[in-house]
Amino acid sequence: MQGYRPDTLRFVLYLTPGSGGPFNMSQEISITRDSHVSTLTMCRPPNNFIDESLAGQLADALESLDRDPACRCVVLAAEGKHFCAGADLAGRLARGDIQAADTSRHRPHLYDHGGRLAGLRKPLVAAVQGAAVGAGLGLALLADFRVACPQARFSANFARQGYHPGFGLTYTLPRLVGVQHAAWMFYSGARVSGDDALRMGLIDRLVPADALLEAARQMAAEIARSGPAAVQETRASLRGDFHLQCVEAMAREREVQDALRRTDDYREGVIAMKERREPVFRGR
Repeated sequence: MQGYRPDTLRFVLYLTPGSGGPFNMSQEISITRDSHVSTLTMCRPPNNFIDESLAGQLADALESLDRDPACRCVVLAAEGKHFCAGADLAGRLARGDIQAADTSRHRPHLYDHGGRLAGLRKPLVAAVQGAAVGAGLGLALLADFRVACPQARFSANFARQGYHPGFGLTYTLPRLVGVQHAAWMFYSGARVSGDDALRMGLIDRLVPADALLEAARQMAAEIARSGPAAVQETRASLRGDFHLQCVEAMAREREVQDALRRTDDYREGVIAMKERREPVFRGR
């Protein structure tokens, strides 16, 4: 790997959703660029919980970077202890709406934005520290490559909450690690360490925590040295119908999740998680 040498000038890039022009970016994300590598950072520490708002901001920014010819590869990073701890179910519990489905026709669903993220053209490298759990794991798996540290942990813990996997994971996880590994992660909700994730093929490189972002940027810089049109066309050939498959998976996941959200087991799973105890499921 050649050393990563950023331009002397590092700047924050402001992009208008849908146009590529300047606007006042939310404080929940930031973008910097070094040469042809842009770093998009989620700024909701310590957990970087994802919801419709954050997913929409990520999709807007990444689609703008897709249209920017100066950007050839993007690093997806996060401030704080965790890359993304999924949805804030404890917060929903406190608001008393954990079993309410989002039925608004006027507001995009989380998975609408997830479908947009799956349709990006330029390569994406995720730098994963701490937890990539639930929808956070789904977000990490939409990237082309993942760099993590030994302290990282990955979990598709939906069933441990009486819930169904989401954010496209029923397609992306078995595609990456195989059906057997994916089934175990889904059925058990087990945590996978950084070392085990590397052995499973869930991540591509394992580095010390203090070298994580630099390693992800080095990986992105290696990609950016290649012809950008050639990389994007090769990526499209390799991914095939990735976008379509993700959108179809999210549609089914949403339907099943809406049904399971009304069950007693789902409520028990969320409450048990908040109380840090073993859930008592009754199959209803």
